[in-house]
Amino acid sequence: MEQLQSTEQDILAEKANLMQLVGFFIGQEQFGVDILMVQEIIRKVPITSIPDAPEFIEGVINLRGNIIPVIDLRQRLNIMGIRERKNDPWILVLNVAGRVTGFLVDSVSEVLKIPNSAVMPPPDIVVEGLKSQYIMGVCKIDKGLLILLDFNRILEQEEIKKLKEIERN
Repeated sequence: MEQLQSTEQDILAEKANLMQLVGFFIGQEQFGVDILMVQEIIRKVPITSIPDAPEFIEGVINLRGNIIPVIDLRQRLNIMGIRERKNDPWILVLNVAGRVTGFLVDSVSEVLKIPNSAVMPPPDIVVEGLKSQYIMGVCKIDKGLLILLDFNRILEQEEIKKLKEIERN
């Protein structure tokens, strides 16, 4: 019986040391977001453009009666390259600081389980150049490097105000 309890404790300890992430791609780069922030992942939803919206706002979607702003993550992160529009875009619907927001990405890969110890801080030179410090860390995976994003810091205060204005209209 003691052996069984020890095994259960080992499993719980191992789970506590793992991060569960939803992996997604923008171009060739793979990113990850904490799975607990993800409300759902959707496709084939028409996006309605908003006049005079900031460049990184793709528009809004109607998701079961809720109007949700959609941010083009490629544009917001200033990742060069053109999104291939032959496939329907993927929208990660996230709860960011109590606000439901959609983020347009090229594709979604899989749920990843990463040991906390495998995550390294981003290089100082990278973080210093970012306005909002939204890169949490970097880790090595089978297919290269995975960049962990802190979606609570993706938008600056001024941009959050603009999103609120869009939601009110």
